Amino acid sequence: MREAEIRSAALEQFVRRGYEATTMADIGAAVGMRGPSLYKHVSSKQDLLASLMHATMTALLRDHDAAVSGVDDPVERLRRAVDAHVRFHARHRREAFVGNRELRSLVEPHRSAILGLRDSYEQRFRALIGDGAARGAFRVADPQLASYAILDLGMGVAVWFREDAGPTENEVAWAQVEFALRLVGAAVP
Repeated sequence: MREAEIRSAALEQFVRRGYEATTMADIGAAVGMRGPSLYKHVSSKQDLLASLMHATMTALLRDHDAAVSGVDDPVERLRRAVDAHVRFHARHRREAFVGNRELRSLVEPHRSAILGLRDSYEQRFRALIGDGAARGAFRVADPQLASYAILDLGMGVAVWFREDAGPTENEVAWAQVEFALRLVGAAVP
């Protein structure tokens, strides 16, 4: 329980101040304990950052896999994958922000581990697009570039989406799915 509070406070501090400017004392103050007392619950600020990023990436991978599980049609697979990607970024804006901005702050072996998870996530999209192109469902010259573009569409949602203003999550997800399908040259009704 206490560790979850500490992780939540660390996330908030990393969003507000950035990783480098955040101290263990800042995180401790946010949960009502002295900075040195945090070390009873967590080993380091670096481990907190890595843990937050690992949780984000494993959640993205899990959501992607669940979204496309049991679906064979390439268009429907991409539709579901993009929908899951966009909704995750709309619902977890702070985690996405830290995951993208603070990648530079990770040290080994954490950096390689997170980069490996990110690569695995991108590979899922690339394979899905490549399969769709091979089966004639998509007209795209470079599945890798298409996957990067689609991933950026979703990640951008974390920057500008707000629950209390503008289009709803459903409207954003539906529009982003249509953008992604057009990007790969899928025939969409």
